[in-house]
Amino acid sequence: MKLLKTLLPAMVVSFSALTASSAIAAQWHMPTPYGDANLPTKIAYDFAEQIKQSTGGDVDITVHSGASLMKHPEIPRAVRTGQVQLGEVFIGIMGNTHPIFKHDNIPFLATDYNQAQKLWEAAKPEIEKQLSKEGMILLYTVPWPAQSLYTKKPVNALADIKGTKMRAYSPSTSRLADLMNTTPTTVQVPDIPQAFSTGIIDAMITSPSTGANGQAWDYLSHFNEIKAWIPKNFVVVNKRAFTRLDKDDQKAILDAAEKAEARGWNEVTAQEAKDTKTLADNGIVVSQPSEQLLGELQAIGQTMTNEWEQEDPAALTPVLSAYSAK
Repeated sequence: MKLLKTLLPAMVVSFSALTASSAIAAQWHMPTPYGDANLPTKIAYDFAEQIKQSTGGDVDITVHSGASLMKHPEIPRAVRTGQVQLGEVFIGIMGNTHPIFKHDNIPFLATDYNQAQKLWEAAKPEIEKQLSKEGMILLYTVPWPAQSLYTKKPVNALADIKGTKMRAYSPSTSRLADLMNTTPTTVQVPDIPQAFSTGIIDAMITSPSTGANGQAWDYLSHFNEIKAWIPKNFVVVNKRAFTRLDKDDQKAILDAAEKAEARGWNEVTAQEAKDTKTLADNGIVVSQPSEQLLGELQAIGQTMTNEWEQEDPAALTPVLSAYSAK
């Protein structure tokens, strides 16, 4: 009896500490860089809700959209160091970490969604390998609509925008701007309207969704559907945070991730059509590229593909070979 009285307080303390630890681990934070109107963000909210329901609240994820918790470039490091448990990132923004993260920012390497899926399947093993080295696990990816050219005037050849300031948002888009004889200027999505209005940038290559959600008709007039590449966001989780969960909760997260990825690929084409129509309905001139412009951009794409492969042939040549074989 005396022994029980001695052990009981210690047992209560240990149980309380364990409970507190579990409660803290279950309260997860997920920063995302884009606003609530974007498809990836809508999917992120549904992903978090599904996990909360399927784990009975054991894992409760708060989504912080629109770079409200931290700026976009800070998200990968925050997940890697455990400052937050998971986060959504535009894959290409990590291009300086390893060139594999540039795979979907190469112009004209994959220009439709079938090609983009094949490229993703080819790149995914190396992506997962590099993320693991940084203490992160890939959960799911969501494609953006194809990237096209926004300008303040008609563009039929690269000479028409030579010397202008082009928005850049990744290492690859900076290189593209250089090869287009424009000046790369880094501007994140929330700052695009002001950047155009104040002359910081004159043009950008991005999705119709970015333009529609940012009311691009207020500050530019033309959208040329060059459809140069199809980039993606991915959601990554801190490896230690994930492995601390029990197997059932881990499975719930992976199941929700699988559904989120399927939804992204299934809905992106409809989103592209809807947002392109929104641009046109609000007065933006939507056009197809001239043969000259398309040829000039395709030549740049080949140059960038060759340069990209040479950054790490051991890692990237197998990706390109696997992609070509699909």
